Amino acid sequence: METRLDSIGIGSGDALLVVDLQRDFLPGGALAVRGADEIVPLVNEYVQHFARHGRPVYATRDWHPPRHGSFQPAGPWPVHCVAGTSGAAFARDLVLTPGTIVVSKAQEEERDAYSGFAGTSLERHLRAAGIHRLFVAGLATDYCVLHTVEDALALGFAVVLLLDAVRAVDLRPGDGAAAIARMRALGARTATRADLLMGAAPAAAAGPLRHVNAEPATLT
Repeated sequence: METRLDSIGIGSGDALLVVDLQRDFLPGGALAVRGADEIVPLVNEYVQHFARHGRPVYATRDWHPPRHGSFQPAGPWPVHCVAGTSGAAFARDLVLTPGTIVVSKAQEEERDAYSGFAGTSLERHLRAAGIHRLFVAGLATDYCVLHTVEDALALGFAVVLLLDAVRAVDLRPGDGAAAIARMRALGARTATRADLLMGAAPAAAAGPLRHVNAEPATLT
């Protein structure tokens, strides 16, 4: 039986998935999402919470070739998150656990991939680790978060969207709210820091966390 460690029941089979929390999507980046920097400290809290309870953390990233098909003038977006550049690096203040699995996506020139599952090994890693439920945070609500959650649900994973740890592009006003409504309609549960972190039972320390840019994470 799964041990219930807090009000939302984190235990075996659960994992945190941080979607595309990269510099090009933060203020000052090539494709900045308004307010994206505000979620970094909270994502760090979620990472620490999962680590302390012995649960794994996964992180996706756009890792585009220099002439990716989504780039303007042919595509909808400015050049962003080109593999190996500073813009593709994770947020400077993001702190991940040792052993975090980093999944690179959208690496083919002619194929875009908003979802963390599209053309990656993410599903394989989750199945191998016995993961059944994903807690999702990151960027952007109306694009990569939405598509990742849609695919996770279609693949049979349960999903908890961490509402206070996502931000939307809102290319059209209301896109973010519409994306959240769609995820809920598809079966995703939503939660916030108050649901997950407040009043959580104490757990054994997982050891020191490290800054993600200080040494390489486990790559796929």
